[in-house]
Amino acid sequence: MKETFPRIVFMGTPDFAVESLSALIEGGYNVVGVITMPDKPVGKHQSVLQASPVKEYALSQNLPLLQPEKLKAPDFLKELQTWNADLQIVVAFRMLPEVVWNMPPLGTVNLHASLLPQYRGAAPINHAIINGETETGVTTFFLTHEIDTGKIIFQERIPIKDTDNAGIIHDQLMRTGANLVLKTVDAIMNKEAHTTEQKALVPGNEPLKPAPKIFRETCLIDWRKTTKEVYDFIRGLSPSPAARTELKTNRNETLALKIFESEKIPVRHSLMPGSVATDGKTQLDVATSDGFIRIKMLQQAGKKRMSAEDFLRGNGRNI
Repeated sequence: MKETFPRIVFMGTPDFAVESLSALIEGGYNVVGVITMPDKPVGKHQSVLQASPVKEYALSQNLPLLQPEKLKAPDFLKELQTWNADLQIVVAFRMLPEVVWNMPPLGTVNLHASLLPQYRGAAPINHAIINGETETGVTTFFLTHEIDTGKIIFQERIPIKDTDNAGIIHDQLMRTGANLVLKTVDAIMNKEAHTTEQKALVPGNEPLKPAPKIFRETCLIDWRKTTKEVYDFIRGLSPSPAARTELKTNRNETLALKIFESEKIPVRHSLMPGSVATDGKTQLDVATSDGFIRIKMLQQAGKKRMSAEDFLRGNGRNI
């Protein structure tokens, strides 16, 4: 184990956070406890409780674990204090009250999946791709009162290729972020964590782009947009929660679809945006304002994910 100082408390919930926690444990850092979300009810009747990925990993490593319902609860705060943390690391967790983030003497560090101050919010990876960005990254910063606004410690950039979707970038940033967490902890241990105000990283009057939480209703494709905008929207929501659309059949039925993969077809046409052009066998194209989106991979409500060719094999005559 690295020197016993600092004592680290780790907070996180999804797989994205497990990578950083695992890097700390495997690197011999002194993680004295883990905090994650309460088990989540799942299933048709919400009768089964599902542990978070962070909980499962923490239990596998025999790490002390807390799952508070409320982060201001006196019992939770009392137990957290007994861990006597010097430093807290937060990766994909919840907004912390000041009484929690201000507790350790070395502060609380957050890993965020964007190049702050751009894309503050709950869904930075999705929104960066939806907006057609060609690069993104991860940032470590000290938590303060307003969400995602604290002083930056380090940033690491990665490119976004035109064929990348949110799942690919998620996995790349997960690994890059874990390394950045270790670099950050080392800098803090060695008193070399020089910080930068976020406003110093915004040239001129460049507008800030937000990354709000994504809801089902915001996943609906607007076919009136350009081909590139729709293409970026689809890959920015793939594989989850997935872009959605509705397809009308010649039987006057409406098919609800999730779209996971598509291709840009820059061809002029006179069709209304949202109109379908298909050969009924392999090609399923939807008109945009300046071309077509060729759907490659989709999922019909109640069915498994499939290629457009497989979909047309069962529905081609009706479209």
